[in-house]
Amino acid sequence: MEEKLSKKLIRVALPIAAQSLIAASLSLVDNLMVGHLGEEALAAVGLSTQVTFIFWMVLFGFCGGAITYMSQFFGKGDLGSIRRVTGITITICFGIGLVFWAVCFFAPANVMSIFTNIPVVIEMGAPFVRRIAFIFPTWAIVVPLTSALKATQQTSVPLKISIAVFSSNTVLCILLINGYLGFPKMGILGAATATVASRCLELVLYLVVIFGRKNILAGPLREFFTWTKLLFGRVLANSIPTMLNEALWGVGISMYNAAYGRVGVTEFAAVQAGNTIFNIFSLTCFAIGDAMLILCGEKLGRGETEEAFSMAKRILKIALIFGAALGAILIGTSQFVVRLFNFTEQGAHYATLILIVYGITLFVKVHNATVVVGALRSGGDTRAGLFIDLGSVWCIGVPMAFLGVFVFHFPVYWVVALVQLDEIVKFFVMRWRFLSRKWVRDLVKDI
Repeated sequence: MEEKLSKKLIRVALPIAAQSLIAASLSLVDNLMVGHLGEEALAAVGLSTQVTFIFWMVLFGFCGGAITYMSQFFGKGDLGSIRRVTGITITICFGIGLVFWAVCFFAPANVMSIFTNIPVVIEMGAPFVRRIAFIFPTWAIVVPLTSALKATQQTSVPLKISIAVFSSNTVLCILLINGYLGFPKMGILGAATATVASRCLELVLYLVVIFGRKNILAGPLREFFTWTKLLFGRVLANSIPTMLNEALWGVGISMYNAAYGRVGVTEFAAVQAGNTIFNIFSLTCFAIGDAMLILCGEKLGRGETEEAFSMAKRILKIALIFGAALGAILIGTSQFVVRLFNFTEQGAHYATLILIVYGITLFVKVHNATVVVGALRSGGDTRAGLFIDLGSVWCIGVPMAFLGVFVFHFPVYWVVALVQLDEIVKFFVMRWRFLSRKWVRDLVKDI
């Protein structure tokens, strides 16, 4: 059984991890290129992308609730219901995307002023925010389609598309930031333009692969947008808590950055570089949580509740070991990867210490993410995830960030360390909720 689980976990999780690695690498490439324009440019882009981070968390949260139903319907072999759930997610996410687009397009300077009070950073970042706003409508369609592909265990499809997006974004960044081969030299606006163009390509590829090539998800358009009140209500009831969870969690993380952004340009540039590098390590681990959601959701949809709990325990053990190993690697390589950025000696010192803090706590973060994204959401226990996540971020992490900056006046790396208390407290609460088995539920047996 263990061997069978390992093979299945690798088949599902490895493409998700590779896709996450590519996404993080795309951000790393952008930051490396922008970093060579100076610490002010890197800080401006880092703070500008906080709004895209919040939007991504909104989509990830809503689709995270919807994928519970997609994976359980897949366990029942009900593709029609998967299409209907996909249609619900696209409709809701697209409406939210239009709101984000309007705010960022018409009031970019106001958006920047939320995250920093440094005039030069606001001035540099506002045009970036206006340009990057055009990715919101494309993401609003892509993320639900990606969730449907993952729920039906076609995780290699998003991976292949991500490779194409990463390649196009990298090439366009090189050309547009620096003005090579006759292209205009656009600086940080070139990075925004490259991102928008590559995300439009991403949307086209998803539509071609699913509908042009007659994927199992393809079907009549009316099937995607014809829902029963029962299904619509159930999906909303499960997805709204996860959306609020991820959105308010994302806002909380952005508040950390708002605190860091008021320490100074060099300090925030170090945080931005540290976060970019850390994401490469952490996102590959967090893919295990996605795999748990998909695999345990399939079991729960078949009514195999005991098998689902047993599988979740084994997957969580693998996640902890993997997180600890990658944390050690992150600590060991911290001094070397920081050299990729065009930092001053002080900025490099800050970034190195921040990476060491992240490396020490990586296994804790992986445990928490695997439980909330994998176990709790596979059985629709989304309200518990909402209260635990938000309680730790807003009652511990955000106060610690602002106390560290404005009251204690700690160096930025000590503020980052102080913020990690939220994950440590959350570890014990998540452990208790997981072992309670209250999340082990079949949600689709009466639909």
